[in-house]
Amino acid sequence: MRAFLSPILLAASLAAPVHAADAVKDNAHAADVAAINQVVEQFKAAIIAHDGKTLGSLFLQDHDSWLSVAAVDDATWATVKARNPKARKVMPDSWRKFAEFVQNAPKPIEERFYNVRIDTNGAVASVWFDFDFLQDGKVTNRGSETWQLVRAEDGWKISSMLFSMGR
Repeated sequence: MRAFLSPILLAASLAAPVHAADAVKDNAHAADVAAINQVVEQFKAAIIAHDGKTLGSLFLQDHDSWLSVAAVDDATWATVKARNPKARKVMPDSWRKFAEFVQNAPKPIEERFYNVRIDTNGAVASVWFDFDFLQDGKVTNRGSETWQLVRAEDGWKISSMLFSMGR
């Protein structure tokens, strides 16, 4: 029995430092995840408050990578193109234009996030979620959205955004 327990005890003692290291890593990134969650909450609150200035402060100021992608099947896309030959499936845009839209929206607007997932190594991060965008209480867009963030000198900032558009 003693000969049987020795290998088990040895394996357990060798595995313990690995799990402890993972726990330290997870705790270190827990603070980053909490800070990134705060960015998500500030983003949502700024939209509801029509606060384009706060919304704009969440982005890297000298960088503007923003794309929307039409989330439609081929048949629907053919119908869209027939109605508007200049329509594009992938459309570049700007967080600056969105912040201006938020600031000047004449009716209530809101973006609701679902299934938020955050991954980070402490320097860069990715946020992925499903969303509904509402204007005057009605869903006008729904899809999936992803942000890439960097940990800048003044905290976490959104460096790029990509989202699908489809209802």
